[in-house]
Amino acid sequence: MNLTKRSLSLFLVVFAFFGITAFAQSIPSSQIFHDLKKLKETRRVLYVAAHPDDENTRLIAYLANGEHMEVAYLSLTRGDGGQNLIGKELGIELGQIRTQELLKARQTDGGRQYFTRALDFGYSKDPTETLQNWDKEKLLGDVVWAIRKFQPDIIITRFNTIPGVTHGHHTTSAILAGEAFKISGDPNAYPEQLKFVSPWSPKRIFFNAYNFRGDFQPEEGKKYYPFEVGGFDPLLGKTYHQIAADSRTMHKSQGFGSTAGTGDAKDYIEQVDGEAYEMTPFDGVKNRWELIPGGLEVEKQIEKVLNEFNFIEPEKNVPALLALRKNLIGLNSSETWITEKISKLDQLIFSSMGMEAELISRKEFGYPGETIKAELVLTNPSQVVIEEATLMVRNSYFLGKKEGKLNLKNNQVLNLPVEYTIPEDQEFSQPYWLENALDGSLFGVNDQRLIGLPFNSYFVSGQLNLLIEGQEFKLPLQQVYKYNDQVEGEVKQPFTIVPEVDLTLSKDNVFLISGADPTVMISVNFRDQFLEGELDFEGLDASKFRILSVEDVPFQKKRNYKVAFLPNGPGKKVITARFKTPSGKSFDQISKTISYRHIPNLTYFRPASINLIQADWKISGDKIGYIPGAGDDVPGLISALGYPVTFIGEGDYTVDYLSQFKSIIVGIRAYNTNEVLAANQQVLMGYVRSGGNLIVQYNTSSPLLTNQIGPYPFTIGRDRVTVQESPVKADWASSILAGPNQMNEEDFKDWVQERGLYFATQIDGQYKTPLSMQDPGEDASNGSLIVADYGNGHFVYTGISFFRQLPAGVPGAIKLFINLIEQ
Repeated sequence: MNLTKRSLSLFLVVFAFFGITAFAQSIPSSQIFHDLKKLKETRRVLYVAAHPDDENTRLIAYLANGEHMEVAYLSLTRGDGGQNLIGKELGIELGQIRTQELLKARQTDGGRQYFTRALDFGYSKDPTETLQNWDKEKLLGDVVWAIRKFQPDIIITRFNTIPGVTHGHHTTSAILAGEAFKISGDPNAYPEQLKFVSPWSPKRIFFNAYNFRGDFQPEEGKKYYPFEVGGFDPLLGKTYHQIAADSRTMHKSQGFGSTAGTGDAKDYIEQVDGEAYEMTPFDGVKNRWELIPGGLEVEKQIEKVLNEFNFIEPEKNVPALLALRKNLIGLNSSETWITEKISKLDQLIFSSMGMEAELISRKEFGYPGETIKAELVLTNPSQVVIEEATLMVRNSYFLGKKEGKLNLKNNQVLNLPVEYTIPEDQEFSQPYWLENALDGSLFGVNDQRLIGLPFNSYFVSGQLNLLIEGQEFKLPLQQVYKYNDQVEGEVKQPFTIVPEVDLTLSKDNVFLISGADPTVMISVNFRDQFLEGELDFEGLDASKFRILSVEDVPFQKKRNYKVAFLPNGPGKKVITARFKTPSGKSFDQISKTISYRHIPNLTYFRPASINLIQADWKISGDKIGYIPGAGDDVPGLISALGYPVTFIGEGDYTVDYLSQFKSIIVGIRAYNTNEVLAANQQVLMGYVRSGGNLIVQYNTSSPLLTNQIGPYPFTIGRDRVTVQESPVKADWASSILAGPNQMNEEDFKDWVQERGLYFATQIDGQYKTPLSMQDPGEDASNGSLIVADYGNGHFVYTGISFFRQLPAGVPGAIKLFINLIEQ
């Protein structure tokens, strides 16, 4: 079976939910029993919100485990527009991280995960603004698609539809869920979906009533249904509080580490639409076993297995589970939920046997045309016999044999060598939603069947065929790179298909200005052997650059080009580096790998694009100190401008040492994360008094590690300007806007995502506020940039999102930042 990235086999369905794993893994017998109870239950709940971390993990944990329901979370976005507490990644990189964090959360709380095509374009203050960015008709279709695919009995939204009380994305998620609820059962709505799904009408839709600031208090006169979510699950050995906290803690990039609550707790839902109910939100919901001929007999058989379950020797449950499987398959139903039940039952059988199966490679990356050596490792600790085992990878069969029949049992291991060639036309392991250009503020996903899947980057897999007690099993098996780390022990990462040749850039922004270095180092990286070829730039005439040197580095299999760019006219130009071979192949991709311990390695590809920016800005080139915060790319941009940048660490906080720097810049959220900085606040104020220039980028109001960031009081509020084209009023004569580079209205055009966030409020009179910004229909805020003289120096706090604008090469924002440095 050739499982390319558009393969929509069970492999994508199973592994998109659960991420990196061998197909079968040993679990305690109590977990097997728990999952068997879930096999019996047929109720389904779809939970809907806007972002990763919006979901109520406690309610999901309770419904999925306490009630054994199938619960799915539909997040409209992947959180691309948020902030990152653990690293520099923003935008689509952050979206990939948060997608995997959601998958880890669902592994923890027992739910599933779905998405729409919506790009998180940043904070939005109301649904009207949100839907000016998102194509409502297409996005509504994605929600309808999720309902038809998952077939929930009820829908629960995290937010209500009242505008202005929360993030506009939040409110929009509730609006879309409500509209999709009304039309998902109508065959005239989005009829193109009906090639793959059938119309489906949930019974009811609810709002998960809550209070951000504390326990929710039911409003008198309204009808709520309370779920008792504070209980203890004896099969899992945890309370639903603990499961929920563990799940929420997976959102590490957002700093959502959680401590479990204790004791009784209730989660309330309030009906929004659908049939009235008397007893529970599931009144009138049919037991799905009743709807299929023979289904009730299967349900009784599950109950019998539960009643006779052997916790001490779980492999003794296998005969009954195999008999159950035979009857379940015998229902001959094409219903999605039946197909899923069969897959879950297969897992229960393997878990009861203690069986483990892995398809292992000894390298992490492969390229089209490469021959890959891997190994199937199949272990069966039980006395239940695996009679036959074959593996199919890339249309090649590999047969496990032992003197005719395999007869694998009693802790025997099958080690089966696997060798195959990746096709020359195989596409790379690009996340499916990044394959095409954006469609406005939606990802350009053209294949209806892909919409909603969390991830699809694991494209090398096999189909493991087993014969057990005369029954055939056909199971997807993901290929993984497995190795031992001296600290972490066993590590598994996805095996990923990458280009045979890719590029790396020493910087993404090149400035053609006085004092800046107009050169960039471009490395052409070869996976196998050096290829002949030439380097050029799409979008740039050959007369506008010079290749200064070329050096092969044999042990790294790379060729380094030092390139100098020549003046080509004022403004910003985007060009793309590419390596072309005599055979006509052209390589212009950068392979980016994101690596954190709590999620699998993530690899994606982007064009090797460079921003060429030519201007007549005045820059001193003096030394700059940088105090790291939560992570950003601002230091690299400052360095590219021609400033020498030094990072300031724990032993550097003396006024004598700091006095060497023209300016000291504090990274984003540093006062939320950098305890050394907070402990040395007085030293920094001494640096300012002595003539230094301190620039503090945005922080959030909680938790702050020190009570006073500046020399005079101000408060960090929640004011922000989310429309990047919103007008800016300025005191153009202000020293910070007038020099050394005069700012003007043109400098506030073509910004990305937003103007800024977490502006200063309650500002002491010692501060000057040269800028005033506002979103449409709102009062103006003057807290985006505050400046004060203190002693012989200057202090700046700014909520302007320089951490987005500077790496994106926004000329006006860069010009303003130079002025802040040069004060």
